[in-house]
Amino acid sequence: MSSATPTSGTSTARRLSLAGVLRLRRPSEIWFKPALSSVAAVAPPNLLLLAFGRLDLAMYTMAGSLCALYAHNRPYAARARTLAWVVLGMLGGVAAALVTASLTRNAVVLVIVGALLAAVQKVLCDATRVGPPGNVVLTFISSAALFVPQTLAQVPAHLALAAAAGAWAWLVGMAPAPVRPHGPERRATAQALNAAAAYAAAHGTGAGEDHASARAAGYAAVQAAWQTLPALPSTGARAATRHALERLVVRAEVALAAPADTDPERLRAWAHALRGGGRIPRTGDAPEDTDELLGVDAELAARPAPLWQRLGPLTPIAARTALGCALAGYASLALGIGRPYWALVTAAALYQANVTLTWSRAVQRVVGNLAGVLAFAAIAPLAHLGQALLVLCCLALNFGAEALITRNYWLGSVCVTPMALLVTEFAGYQAPGDLMTERTVDTLVGALVGFLAAVVVTNRRAGNRVEQAVTAADSARERAARLLAEPAPAPGVLEAARRSLAAALTDLRAIADGAAGEWWGRALPQERVVLAEQAGHRTLAEAVRRQATRPDRGVSTRTEDVRP
Repeated sequence: MSSATPTSGTSTARRLSLAGVLRLRRPSEIWFKPALSSVAAVAPPNLLLLAFGRLDLAMYTMAGSLCALYAHNRPYAARARTLAWVVLGMLGGVAAALVTASLTRNAVVLVIVGALLAAVQKVLCDATRVGPPGNVVLTFISSAALFVPQTLAQVPAHLALAAAAGAWAWLVGMAPAPVRPHGPERRATAQALNAAAAYAAAHGTGAGEDHASARAAGYAAVQAAWQTLPALPSTGARAATRHALERLVVRAEVALAAPADTDPERLRAWAHALRGGGRIPRTGDAPEDTDELLGVDAELAARPAPLWQRLGPLTPIAARTALGCALAGYASLALGIGRPYWALVTAAALYQANVTLTWSRAVQRVVGNLAGVLAFAAIAPLAHLGQALLVLCCLALNFGAEALITRNYWLGSVCVTPMALLVTEFAGYQAPGDLMTERTVDTLVGALVGFLAAVVVTNRRAGNRVEQAVTAADSARERAARLLAEPAPAPGVLEAARRSLAAALTDLRAIADGAAGEWWGRALPQERVVLAEQAGHRTLAEAVRRQATRPDRGVSTRTEDVRP
């Protein structure tokens, strides 16, 4: 076996560094979409309950309404399926919580059920890559429902409220489809072009980790773009849109493999033209040239790994979540806090791909929640002037949370915390001082206990996954190299092999980065990773050079007559 020397960045001091943890990023390009969707999904049910004088039922409608936060980056066909599964998952978690709450009021039992639900929600969200906000919203709702007094006779009506609100959230999420039916695919393609342009522009000037990070970000954006395209038909009248976008993603992929031969400004011009509803830019590829698109179809036809295979590597994360949430809830109970689910949810929100990222999230969570408690102190007097103002304050905070959270998690938490505190008052007035004290204690307890659980439960499988990823990348490179050695590979085969190699290298970088952030694990095969990446990218560049020698590889900034 080759050397397994760990990198210098694995010291405890480096892992516990606060540098950059609270730094603000540029907002997401579509930050307003989840923000507006959350308000549109939450407002009607809450205002109806306000009109009927039953704000105490708002927790059940919010369970369904908050499903509108999901799947905003997905094409509409995929979004429809994802939102439906999110609603069903939310209803399943709420049903389990309500039935448990109706059968027992033993806080010890309720905490362990909440911890198990949190672990299941975490691994399912990670395995299916449902995307933000991930398991946190699901866990918040199901954990809160565990501590609301119930009877079995009430459960069907409460679930019906959640289901009705979930159906409304599904409609809100799908509402833009008639206006911009291909908007998500166009955005994903534009992001791939911009990422490739950034890497090409920095080629020769970057070095070390920054250069590798830019390349990895570019390939990740390209892979994300490829994953959106199967939502479009490959035949029929709308196939022209798919093929036009596929050619643009191919250009981004070529730019990543051969940045020195790329004009970044042309890529940026294509990306800019994809904004809005204008015509899709034309790359200059001959319409009859179908080799690349045959390669695309061959790759996209591959079925994803079964769910049970994707769940296996997440076992340590599930164990961390279950243990951390249970211990956090019990610590809160031991301190006499009346809402142990706050500590449980705090712990559940921490767990990321590795311990180092979990530490960063713990810092962000504590800073955001403590700042949010102070914000609640300023907002509470206004919200207490009437229930209508209480609802309006919650809606404003809901919008602010989704608008700000893409800048940094802690900034969004500044709005989430006072909103969660105000929601507890839908059922009746709560003393602000008590709420602020309990939330502060639960935040600190949940973050401390949850992080300690992440440290204790080690992820021994991380090193094995790196070994497997290196082997997969080497196999993909060897296949592409064999095809390059042939004088005339079959149409589409080389393109599919090149794209498979790019995907394998993207997975390798993501898995290696994740494993590097784990503590107490065995040393990683860093040398093998570096050699596999270097050889893989050389093979990609050679495939691009082969492609560039073909006589029909023109370039153009003209636009195809393809409408969104």
